[in-house]
Amino acid sequence: MGKRRWTLVLVPDGAEGSKSFRVSLRSIRLLGGMIAFAVVAALVTGFSVASKALDLSRLERLERNNDALAEEIARAQETVTALQDTVTAIAERDQKIRLLAGLDPIDPDVQRAGIGGPVGAPTVRELVLGATATGQHAMELGTNLSELVRRASLLSESYDQVVDSLEIHKSRLERTPSIMPTTGWLTSHFTNQRFHPIYHEARPHQGIDVSAPSGTPILAAANGRVIDVRSGNGYGNMVSVDHGGGIVTRYAHCSRILVSVGQRVSRGDKIALVGRTGLATAPHLHYEVLVSGRPQDPRKYILPESITD
Repeated sequence: MGKRRWTLVLVPDGAEGSKSFRVSLRSIRLLGGMIAFAVVAALVTGFSVASKALDLSRLERLERNNDALAEEIARAQETVTALQDTVTAIAERDQKIRLLAGLDPIDPDVQRAGIGGPVGAPTVRELVLGATATGQHAMELGTNLSELVRRASLLSESYDQVVDSLEIHKSRLERTPSIMPTTGWLTSHFTNQRFHPIYHEARPHQGIDVSAPSGTPILAAANGRVIDVRSGNGYGNMVSVDHGGGIVTRYAHCSRILVSVGQRVSRGDKIALVGRTGLATAPHLHYEVLVSGRPQDPRKYILPESITD
């Protein structure tokens, strides 16, 4: 059987005669394959061009984003540098405040709040960031921020210690009998041997005497609580105030007591009036300071400007 052939007849619109062509089936298939290949090639070329254009657009956008990110990282680094200077200034001031609060300064090496440990394999994040200069700057910024957080936390703990210490100091100062309880003249000192003006013999004088007119106000020498109000035993009318920490003050020979047992008083509160009750030759205040039950010289606690010899 012969090869199959096809006859193509082209009939023009005008008066010209028609033309015919005879082609084989193989030629038709070859022509169809070439057309199909051309179409596929055109599609592939078009997709490649479009993909490359898309990649270029995406690359340009990524570059713009990277530039913007680099600028933000640079500004953030400037802010971190300023914060580092501020934290350093605060740390220097913290050292001075700790001294005022009676605390030891923090060692400079401790202030750096360092950390460490074995270095493991880098994470995916570290590998990605470390591949570019911008990523490396970002990791450096993160490290600086972490250091600032640790140093700030250390300063916060130091601040809490300072506040607690100052509160303790403030409370102790408030409880320290640091003022002369009344206005007058110091007429008799604290001594182990004093000629007693009434018994006419040498006896210890476990306080000081302040001569003042009868009725002169007697003030609490420090914050505390009234623990004793009595009359007799040579002291006459007497009031005792417990200031805590084992410190007790006594005020004797009063003409009148103005407080009661259990009452809380503050430094400078009026608690009694000067008199001459008990064994006294003239109106005056006998003032004692006891620490853990042992008499102390009150002048060791009184501020110098409040004493008049």
